[in-house]
Amino acid sequence: MINVLVETFIKYFGGTSEGIRVFKAPGRVNLIGEHTDYNGGFVFPAALTMCTTVLARPRSDRKINLIATDLKQMVNADLDNLDQYRDLKWGNYQLGVADELQKAGYPLCGCDLMYYDKVPLGSGLSSSAAIEIATALALVSLGFAANGINREIDMVELALISQRAEHNYVGVKCGIMDQFASAMGKKDMAIFLDCRDLKYELVPLKMNDYKLVISNTNKKRSLGEGKYNERRRECEEGLLMLQKALPGITCLREVSVEDFVKYENLITDETIKKRVKHVVYENQRVLESVKALKNNDLTAFGKLMNESHDSLRDLYEVTGNELDTLVNEARKINGVLGSRMTGAGFGGCTVSLVHKDSITEFIDKVGEAYEKKIGYAASFYISEIGDGGREEVI
Repeated sequence: MINVLVETFIKYFGGTSEGIRVFKAPGRVNLIGEHTDYNGGFVFPAALTMCTTVLARPRSDRKINLIATDLKQMVNADLDNLDQYRDLKWGNYQLGVADELQKAGYPLCGCDLMYYDKVPLGSGLSSSAAIEIATALALVSLGFAANGINREIDMVELALISQRAEHNYVGVKCGIMDQFASAMGKKDMAIFLDCRDLKYELVPLKMNDYKLVISNTNKKRSLGEGKYNERRRECEEGLLMLQKALPGITCLREVSVEDFVKYENLITDETIKKRVKHVVYENQRVLESVKALKNNDLTAFGKLMNESHDSLRDLYEVTGNELDTLVNEARKINGVLGSRMTGAGFGGCTVSLVHKDSITEFIDKVGEAYEKKIGYAASFYISEIGDGGREEVI
């Protein structure tokens, strides 16, 4: 496949294969812990084997040229005038990363970049983070080589820079989970991440006879155009209200279940109260989920998955008919221990814990019921857990 991509790269940009390097970064599935990351909370994601692949070659000027194999529309930009490209429909994530890398002091060189994406766009599997991390890795690697710098690349720093790009250039106030998982994922491991201080633990995923099945609603969504930033503002307002009784807290992660029960009357807006309740209890569910998986208690983990989705539906209100239909139909299948939406919501994907002997029935029956109710088909993937951002030798 790489040889085919190299040939395609040469068709777009000319020249030979000399100097072409290949970088990859994966999408991610979040097992549990939704809308907690930007509240300083706990999350439990894993990197997928579905990746964004970037072929990169340095240039002798300050130009950066971008193209995707499925879009075939070239974006031409100047590394010294990146502010003028913020309104691009495609390419703003990449140029935002370049902008933040330069602000952080990284020496960049001009380059040609070609993207081959296998993470479904708008699916809730964080295709944006995969693009950002792959881009950051490519730009830093080429810049280091051009300037004779020989030092290890700090992948956590690249995750933070990619998050800032999404905040400052794209305009989406995302948390750190997606970029961190894409940068730091390990094969057959989930990442128990504390988003407040980025402490993390790799937890082996021992699924025994169960598989993670991802179901894609095929309803596209955009965080920038959706309700994501609104939910974040609601959480910030709830935090301010609770700080009247808990002046020492800096984020909702620091509010225990006991604190919430004691002081929830301070949150006078019922909608904001629901948002805060979800975050507080979801953090607790993450802690319980990590414990359950370490104890190989998949039944307990499945129950927590179900509780998470119900909270996202009723309290955080980010599911919608498509996601709820997939979850409701999944829970009817024998051999399903749990099912929940994953990602920001408003479309995207669900993740279900399914016995290997029930997978065919799951895909057939859930798919049939979904298409009958929604009017178009869902897509299904058997999730494999892979490595984070890396360079691949041609």
